[in-house]
Amino acid sequence: MRNASDVIRTVSRHTLAYMLFSISELFRHYDEFDPLDLLIVHAILNANVIGVMNDPSLDEQFSSIHAVEPDAIKQGVSRAALSRFLSLPLETVRRRVTGLKRRKILAETKAGLIVTEQNAFRFGNNHELQKTNMLLLTKLLRDLKRAGINGPDDLRAPKGAASTRKAK
Repeated sequence: MRNASDVIRTVSRHTLAYMLFSISELFRHYDEFDPLDLLIVHAILNANVIGVMNDPSLDEQFSSIHAVEPDAIKQGVSRAALSRFLSLPLETVRRRVTGLKRRKILAETKAGLIVTEQNAFRFGNNHELQKTNMLLLTKLLRDLKRAGINGPDDLRAPKGAASTRKAK
């Protein structure tokens, strides 16, 4: 059995490659956007659908590539929460959000910011990026399997191994 630090290093290497390829594709597809704006948009998109992902019936209802979560069920997020999540100054987030609202990508609801389902840039509903993500995820899973990591059970430290410190 592999030791825990070998598994951590292997998974870290492969998942970092997956994240960088994903970000690169995102930047390539939306080259007219500043990378920081793309980061903010996608952090908001993620916050908007956390409730959907945590509800099995909603997750199934909106699982089709042709289904888009309606604005009414999206979970809003505050500028302050975005600032904390992205470790960006609040003023930077506020200024960027103002510009994205002006472009009609973001909307303000009682619950906070959402990426509108009708945005002209198809954020959250870009089939090309979704298909590319599937290819990249397939590669990640194939690479992990080749490295001997077939599922979550392979991520557990062997019995008696020293536990690693939790990240801050």
